[in-house]
Amino acid sequence: MGLSSAPGPASKRQACHFCVRSILPPVPVSRNVRLLSAFNFFEDFRPYAPFIVLYLAQVTGSYAAGGGVIALSMVAWSAFEVPTGILSDMVGRVRTMALGAISTALGMMLWSMGTSTASLAAGSVVMGLGAAFASGNNVAFLHDTLAEEGRGDEYAHFLGRTSALFQVGLGVSALFGGLLALHSLRATMLAGIVPPVLGTILTFFMTEPRVHASGESTNVFAHVGEALRHFRKNARLRNLSMASMLDWGLGQAQWDFLPVFLGSLWPAWAVGIARTLSHIFACLSFWFAGRVLKRFEPLRTLIAGRAFCESVAIVIYAVPTVASPLILSVLSGFFGIKKTAEGTLLQREFTDRQRATMGSLNQLGGSLVFGACAILLGVLADRVGIVQTLIISEFVLLLGIFFYRQAFRHGKAGSDLRVEHA
Repeated sequence: MGLSSAPGPASKRQACHFCVRSILPPVPVSRNVRLLSAFNFFEDFRPYAPFIVLYLAQVTGSYAAGGGVIALSMVAWSAFEVPTGILSDMVGRVRTMALGAISTALGMMLWSMGTSTASLAAGSVVMGLGAAFASGNNVAFLHDTLAEEGRGDEYAHFLGRTSALFQVGLGVSALFGGLLALHSLRATMLAGIVPPVLGTILTFFMTEPRVHASGESTNVFAHVGEALRHFRKNARLRNLSMASMLDWGLGQAQWDFLPVFLGSLWPAWAVGIARTLSHIFACLSFWFAGRVLKRFEPLRTLIAGRAFCESVAIVIYAVPTVASPLILSVLSGFFGIKKTAEGTLLQREFTDRQRATMGSLNQLGGSLVFGACAILLGVLADRVGIVQTLIISEFVLLLGIFFYRQAFRHGKAGSDLRVEHA
């Protein structure tokens, strides 16, 4: 072969560029979406998360008091849920996001510098406020941004991509927190102050989407009343919401009890590895969720994913082996797809004027379910053991399939209802 036919540096770069583009097709991303991805990473960068119970018990002197501090955070989250959703619809998504990050930073300061149960309790209330600011607002910010850009049909894709950063933050911070914990548990708490501060700075560069029509209503009671009427009239939304509340509430309670099962099969130090693997598979699941949902409709994906995951989990709990923790981690590869499909269906039913409020109402219901399930699972675990408790919880989670089928068997879509009201 002559020298003239040998590929030069430019042609090599073009070939590499072509290969990369063929493997990862470029998707133009707006600044808001890029900033939201980074914000999500910082929001769930929690080096203290694996050690929070140990730290709180160390300060308060008992596990019961430490558990009470965590429970108080959930109670505060529930109490602030609807008011913060209303605030988002009225003052805007970006301001609400900034308030959430600031609240989280203040809560972490109170936790990390607390020397008594009272100071830790104050931190829990502020942390709950921060979580409430974020829960209904941030996905509404993404939806409104895409709608304003005329890209509403890409919501599932970008919801999956931006949500993947939650799992990246959790996974990376778990490893980072482990290194800090070798020094002291308080160091892991102090490190938790930095991410929400960086998140607050990111909000300064975000642009407020206008499509949610903030400021159209200043009557709080009328605003909530309209959202509740929509839940009452829209059977599809009610069933989707019940499935969502069950999945989040019971699923989160189950996740908190799962380390007990994992610890019976693997040494304590390896349980953290199982958690990290779960976050890795969940991240990949969120990242590719848009592609999956583009090929398979969200409803079928939800039903098939839930039936498969819950059925496999039941077998794993019933016949535990040394490979069970690894298989459970792999099952997290369906988590992001299911959550993205669920979020996509819910956003289709929410109204523009009450989008964050309706999301907050959903989260409030999920928080109440979590509280009840955490207590019930604890009682069951004491009486029948952790394995039987997890199996029972999996059977209950299968009820979600019933709600999904009911959602699309009865009732009109949210878009139809909005046309009737117009």
